[in-house]
Amino acid sequence: MASLTLSRRTVMASAGALAASVAFDLPVGIAPARAQDAPVNQNPGFYRYKVGDITVTALNDGFGTRPLDGFIRNAELADVRKAMEAAYLPTDAISISYTTLALQIGDRLVLIDTGNGDSGAPTSGAWMNNFRAAGFKPENVSTVIISHFHGDHINGFRLKDGTAVFPNAEVMVPAAEWAFWMDDAKMNTAPEAAKNAFATVRRVFGPIAKDVKQYEGDKELVPGVTAIAAPGHTPGHTVFAITSGKGRLMALSDTTNHPALFVRNPEWTAIFDMDGPQAIATRRKLLDMAATEKMQVAFYHAPFPATGHIAKAGNGFELVPVQWSSAI
Repeated sequence: MASLTLSRRTVMASAGALAASVAFDLPVGIAPARAQDAPVNQNPGFYRYKVGDITVTALNDGFGTRPLDGFIRNAELADVRKAMEAAYLPTDAISISYTTLALQIGDRLVLIDTGNGDSGAPTSGAWMNNFRAAGFKPENVSTVIISHFHGDHINGFRLKDGTAVFPNAEVMVPAAEWAFWMDDAKMNTAPEAAKNAFATVRRVFGPIAKDVKQYEGDKELVPGVTAIAAPGHTPGHTVFAITSGKGRLMALSDTTNHPALFVRNPEWTAIFDMDGPQAIATRRKLLDMAATEKMQVAFYHAPFPATGHIAKAGNGFELVPVQWSSAI
C-alpha cells in the first residue's frame, strides 16, 4: 500500500481551511465568495439558457409524489425498484417534478404550459412565485402554448375561482386534444375517474372557447417554435422544436416522465399514458432523434432545471445533464 505523507505546511493549510469552513458554515475546501462574485442571473426556482437568440427560462412548479407500485403498467415492481436504486432514488415512491418554459422571442413572452396553479399537490404551486422572481409579469405574456390537457399543464391558466391568470395572452392548443377532451360523448362514456379530467378542461377553457386557437403538428406557432405531433401519452400530445440560429432545443413535454425510468427504459409505459404502444413508439422516435441530431432537450418531469442531452445507451438512452451556469 502506498504511504501517505503529509507535510507540516499541508497540515496547517488543511487546518486553516477547516477553521474557515466552520466560521462561515461552508464545506471544507470552499472559500467564502466575495459579494461581487455572487451570481445574479439564476435562482433555485428558475434557470435561464439561450437557444440562439431565444432566451429560455425554465420555471419550477414544485413536485408531486406517487407510490411506485402501479406507476409503470408493463414492468415488474422489482425491476422498477432496481431502476430507482440505480439512480440513487427512493424505491417506494417517486417524486415527479414540474417544469414549464418561458421563451423570450424578440419582444414576445411565450409560455409553454402553465403548471398546476392552485389545483395541484400541496408540494406544487410554486410556479407564480418563480415566474415573478424571474422578472416576469402575467400581463406581459403574449402567447400561451399548451402541449396537452392534463391538469398539471393547464391548471395554471385559470385558478379554481375562475381567475384568468394571463389576461392579454392568446391561447394555442393542439387540435386533436381539443377534439377529444371537448367531446361530450367521450366525457359521458369515460370511466368515472377520468371524468374529472374532462371537467378540468371545460373549467379552464370553457369561458374562452371561441377565442382558443387550435393548431396542427408540423406548424410554426410563433417564430422559432414548431409543433411536432407526439401522440400516445394523450391523443393530441405535442412536443416542440425551438430553433434560432444554430441553437436547437426539443421541448419533450410528457414524452417521458422521470428520465431515470423512461429514458433508460423507453419500452415502459406510465399509468398516465393513454395509449401505451403508441406512447412507446413516440418516445423511441423522439429520443432517437434527439440523440442522433444532438439536440438539447427540455423535460417537463425531469429533476430541475430539466434540460440536457440524450445519449444512446444499450437498448435505451440516458440523460446527460447540461452543466449548470450562473450566467446566460
